[in-house]
Amino acid sequence: MQDLTSGKPAKVILMFAIPLMLGNMVQQLYNISDTLIVGQTLGVNSLAAVGATGSIQFLVMGFVQGFSSGMAIITAQRYGAQNVRGVRESYAASIVAALIMSLILTVVSLVFIDNLMHAMQMPAAIYGEAKLFIGIILAGTVMTMGYNVISNALRAVGDSKAPLYYLIIGMIVNVSLELLLILKFHWGVEGAATATVFAQFVTVVISHWHITRYTDTLRLSWSDFKLKKGDLRQHMMAGLPMGFQQSIIAIGSVTLATAVNTLGTDAVAANTAASKVDQISTQLLMSVGVAMATYTAQNFGASKYDRILEGVKSSLKMSISMSFVLGAIEVIFGRILVTLFVGGGQHEVMDLAQEFFWANGPFYFILSTLFVLRYTLQGLGDVRTPTFAGMGEMVMRTITAFALVGWLGFFGASLANPLAWLGSLLFLVPAWLRMVKRLRQLIKPVAVEEELN
Repeated sequence: MQDLTSGKPAKVILMFAIPLMLGNMVQQLYNISDTLIVGQTLGVNSLAAVGATGSIQFLVMGFVQGFSSGMAIITAQRYGAQNVRGVRESYAASIVAALIMSLILTVVSLVFIDNLMHAMQMPAAIYGEAKLFIGIILAGTVMTMGYNVISNALRAVGDSKAPLYYLIIGMIVNVSLELLLILKFHWGVEGAATATVFAQFVTVVISHWHITRYTDTLRLSWSDFKLKKGDLRQHMMAGLPMGFQQSIIAIGSVTLATAVNTLGTDAVAANTAASKVDQISTQLLMSVGVAMATYTAQNFGASKYDRILEGVKSSLKMSISMSFVLGAIEVIFGRILVTLFVGGGQHEVMDLAQEFFWANGPFYFILSTLFVLRYTLQGLGDVRTPTFAGMGEMVMRTITAFALVGWLGFFGASLANPLAWLGSLLFLVPAWLRMVKRLRQLIKPVAVEEELN
């Protein structure tokens, strides 16, 4: 476990973020393995079927990630305040809340899956495979929720390495089982989805084992589940806004996917393959933001407000520098990476994918700023502003996707992403400037108290 309330902020954030970066890359390999194996073994139509469900997965799984992250903020703040009993109670409340939300999400998503797919104008050629794939993934929502709750709790107490190790094991299980089910048993996209859900189950089991064996701070007894009055509500109120924030952003992605669907199967396949490459870069940038959420929460709990301001400056420098490098790599080498998904003969798909990279890569500096500010505000307990920012992102992506697709085609649809990031910053920047004033006001009485002591 790592205490983020001491040491040079830049170094502390980087050392905590590196396992997150590696973990997010592994998570993307988790997702990419479905796309890569399906694209290479089952063909472009199956690739498009899996890819066309990506925005639906984001809609549900984004809520799962946001919900669990929101609850972990409370855990991190209590850890920063050195309230060990409170940390355990927070983790127990998170588990109960997660089980309730998993049940609700699973039932609702499976009931309305046909409605959503029709609203997205899913091409008839891929509808059957797409529904089969996403249905299995959604049925395993509780596994995704379980891993996210456990991994976020570990990160809240400063352990960003264990979630990485067990995610790697899960990815190995996923790839191995996927190849077995598709190549030997010919399960098609059903095999890809089944392998993913089973691998998530494995990560839940071994992550829970790790906590019971090695992490005293999170080791629970039955008495920890005797929740105090209002504790479950507090965690729900922390998790729901962040979950809805991610889902709001995902709605914009669903709308964008709908616009892309109108351009045909090649456009859907190009968007699928390019998005997988793009997600590697965006997840690396997001890792710095996620690190800031835990860093900020721990330091806020410890009343070290000056460290928060210093940490934001360091993380912005770090993240923006990364964004320029990643953007350049994507524009220069993205076309080569796309061949991993569609092979070398799909020239139309590859040309469209390159348009995607030109529309997104040069503007990653906007996204990097968005991640740092959003997660810092969340770490400070501000769930309202990130939610409004998510709404701004959704509205901007929706309007620009349909407005530009008719004018610029696939390139116009791809431009909806950086324009959506700008829409989010319109809310985040003013809120952060207000928060800076508040933190500076809090620094003064803390400094006076330290002098008196």
